Amino acid sequence: MPAAAKRSIGQVLPLLKSEFPDISISKIRFLESEGLVAPERAPSGYRRYSEADVDRLRYILRMQRDHYLPLKVIRENLALMDRGIEPTTAEAPVPAPAAPAQPATTAEPVAHGRNNDRPMKLTRRELLQVSGLSEATLIELERQQMVVPRRGSIYYGREALTMCVVARKLQTYGMDTRHLRAIKQAAEREAWLVEQAARPHLVRSSNPAQTMHEVSQLVVHAHAAMMYTLLEG
Repeated sequence: MPAAAKRSIGQVLPLLKSEFPDISISKIRFLESEGLVAPERAPSGYRRYSEADVDRLRYILRMQRDHYLPLKVIRENLALMDRGIEPTTAEAPVPAPAAPAQPATTAEPVAHGRNNDRPMKLTRRELLQVSGLSEATLIELERQQMVVPRRGSIYYGREALTMCVVARKLQTYGMDTRHLRAIKQAAEREAWLVEQAARPHLVRSSNPAQTMHEVSQLVVHAHAAMMYTLLEG
């Protein structure tokens, strides 16, 4: 591609905006600082993006938006692609929530975060970048204890990322942290119910953690099924 065909960062931005409305120059620069894209530098020092650089940016942004992949995994995928190897994107760290269909006939309901998933460790900065959530909203979610780091760690896990993505998407429908507080309160009541109901069985269980997980998943399926019934009725 001739040098004249290469674009400045300001020219790249509108090419991405139609598909990624939240993209900004600062985010493009952030992805460069993370080593995910390396545009050519003109003698003047300005970045010059080739068509391949723009395609690379599109891939990164799609992996964040559609698969919720953390930057570390995207970097590994890009390294494979640079070697001519097609990466596998099926194992997205945050799968779409399992549909509650046929909960009564499913012997082992899909366990959130336990099927084909690797442990997730996101810094606060990565959490904001991957989820697309504003820092102001994250601060409010943290203040309400709806998003917290993993126990005994400074890193955020899968549940934190899920909450951030859901919070961002719910804003589209006019639902903010006030509404999420109501959801949190309902979850706290259900968690108490699960704990009280399962406690006698935990004493006899050879794997109390697994037993608690199975009971909580059944409650989640019941909750989802009733929500669908109420909203569709």
